[in-house]
Amino acid sequence: MTVAVETGTWQLDPARSTVGVQHKTMWGMVTVKGIFTGLKGEGEVSPDGSASGSITLAAASLDTENAKRDTHLRSPHFFDTDRHPEITFAVRSATPGDDKAIQVAGQLTVRGISRPQSFTAHFTEANADAVTLVAEFTVDREQFGMGWNQLGMIRGRTTVTGSLHFVHAAS
Repeated sequence: MTVAVETGTWQLDPARSTVGVQHKTMWGMVTVKGIFTGLKGEGEVSPDGSASGSITLAAASLDTENAKRDTHLRSPHFFDTDRHPEITFAVRSATPGDDKAIQVAGQLTVRGISRPQSFTAHFTEANADAVTLVAEFTVDREQFGMGWNQLGMIRGRTTVTGSLHFVHAAS
């Protein structure tokens, strides 16, 4: 079953959306989780059902529920939020598939470094007024200049999860 979404402009509802990260640390024994509290976005759905748009995260808004760790994550060792206050994902194409799936391809920019990123998202809600998409993908933080790894404690890839709720903008 392919989900049909109304054409036009859609705005992200930040109050009903979340973007989080999780990464194993302490040699894989501890999983650190965090949520970005500052996010915005918009999209445009074309008559053929394809879509494009962008999601922007305030890099300094990452909350891991540990103030000391959050301060370190804002430093030049990681997100370097003074020089790079935003993380963006520019959706180049989003094409509906079967069974509520949508193939997403775009460009992820962290610390001023852009890399292509593709993944499959899924509709959890889709009607004339609202669309909710959920997705999960992994990134290699070293590809974005975040190579800090004291004593080899941080290994592997970071998992990014999102639940994005969009509302249809008034015409």
